[in-house]
Amino acid sequence: MTVRILFVRAVNVGGTAKLPMADFRTMLEDLGAVRARTYIASGNAILDLPDRAGPSEWAEFDRAAERELESRFGFRREVISRSLPELESALADHPFEVADPKWSYVAFLSAVPDRAGIGRANQLAVGGDEWAIRGTDLHLRFASGMGKATLNTDTLLKRLGVAGTARNLRTVAALIELARG
Repeated sequence: MTVRILFVRAVNVGGTAKLPMADFRTMLEDLGAVRARTYIASGNAILDLPDRAGPSEWAEFDRAAERELESRFGFRREVISRSLPELESALADHPFEVADPKWSYVAFLSAVPDRAGIGRANQLAVGGDEWAIRGTDLHLRFASGMGKATLNTDTLLKRLGVAGTARNLRTVAALIELARG
């Protein structure tokens, strides 16, 4: 079995894209996951998948989950997954000082942004906020928290030209611990 940590973008926020976690777990198991577990109601799941040949099969599972979300729940959202070692590396590679883990994030990206996208993103005002790309991970640190940020994550992702979904470092650490258990 291969452990995957799956992230769904923008569910259960602002009254849109309601995704009951019990139904989400059932959906993932119907798609072939074993022992699907969720963490908080924001579209995080830890699951075991039968051993697959590699990243293309994992991406196929993610796309199947996107289609099934739309079919069962009536909304389209990006699904991005990582292996446990990839999640551990993302946490370890966070390039900014962490004054408070709820102000520092990793946005898991669907692809590596190209140079043109990074150039567009570099033109954004950031104030005291910071961002950096590490492969398919976008690291963020908000000087005064996300609620008071100068940097808008959605605008940054649009400029980068890739889909992504962000989780604070506290959530990433909790998902790592759950995936290890």
